[in-house]
Amino acid sequence: MDKAIFIAMASGQNIMSAQAVHANNLANANTHGFQADFERAKTQSVDFGDGYKSRAYAVTEGIGTDFKQGALIETGRDLDISIEGEGWIAVQGKDGQEGFTRAGSLRLSPNRQLITGNGLPVLGNGGPIAIQPFDKITLGADGTITIQPEGQGADVLAVVDRIKLVKPDYQDLEKGLDGLVRRRDGEEQEFDPSIRLQSGFLESSNVDPVNEMTQIMALSRQFEINIKLMKTAEENSSSAASILRTS
Repeated sequence: MDKAIFIAMASGQNIMSAQAVHANNLANANTHGFQADFERAKTQSVDFGDGYKSRAYAVTEGIGTDFKQGALIETGRDLDISIEGEGWIAVQGKDGQEGFTRAGSLRLSPNRQLITGNGLPVLGNGGPIAIQPFDKITLGADGTITIQPEGQGADVLAVVDRIKLVKPDYQDLEKGLDGLVRRRDGEEQEFDPSIRLQSGFLESSNVDPVNEMTQIMALSRQFEINIKLMKTAEENSSSAASILRTS
């Protein structure tokens, strides 16, 4: 009896974790640059006595990320950028460490730092990028930031900095709770000059809402089955105890 309860309980825990992953994906279906997560699990045996494997159950093994590129949406805004193909925009996380994002809706902070839509400083050649007042700004395909300084003629241009664009190996990456992707070893990534940007475009989320809803409903049915299994095991245990009392 305990085997059935044990397996059903472990399965139920993993299903709840998977539900949270898909619910988060669905909540970010309209978040620019968001890349969907997926649950991962492995078989874990339970040893009894001197190593006899009496049963096995599934255990959650972290969360994976689908790095497929989302569709591009034209906005026409100078500070909206998207990456062509593979690559990331390097930003400074709230913990002060380097992180990577594909969410390219940029803006200027009150102290004229170039930041992401959620307020993270964008990194350049020497750290966070600061931009002086300007009449016009252009973000080049290689990440170079060029401005026409405020009050100057159209022929007066100044190169401010260059957005740090990186392309680490996907195998070395993991997504944090803050939504940023980082290298597993915690090291900073070198600038990659081969990456190209498109100004005036944003990358949409790569989440498929229909698939996420389907997964959530399927997991709900699986969870109900596990609850029924635990209930049945409990009833069987009660029936067995009753038979033993009368025998």
